[in-house]
Amino acid sequence: MAVITIKEVSEKYCVTQDALRYYERAGMIPPVTRTAGGIRDYREEDLAWVELALCMRSAGLSVEAISEYVRLSRLGDGTIKDRLALLQGQREVLLERQRQIAGTLDRLNYKISRYEDALKTGILKWKKEDD
Repeated sequence: MAVITIKEVSEKYCVTQDALRYYERAGMIPPVTRTAGGIRDYREEDLAWVELALCMRSAGLSVEAISEYVRLSRLGDGTIKDRLALLQGQREVLLERQRQIAGTLDRLNYKISRYEDALKTGILKWKKEDD
């Protein structure tokens, strides 16, 4: 199997090499396979962990939550209940964030519609709550 360097992984996932090194140091991905000379040699399993870490970070999960998930995963099947609980808790956090974003979007859409109406009619019917 060919060596997949940190540079190639960085380019593939549009993340800096420093970020990849940090993910490993912080425990967000397990230690990456290395060559005999100590150079990171990303394998398919390593790439899967990188993808998971990037997905979880883009969803807003904390470094600590991701690291804990990785730690539990590496301990084996005896931690399935704990991993499930961790993921369920994170899902609740994301659902609450989704509700907050939906409320913000509703308010923003209302304000946009008021401005669009004002531009169409030339009349701005402003109320105190529109500020």
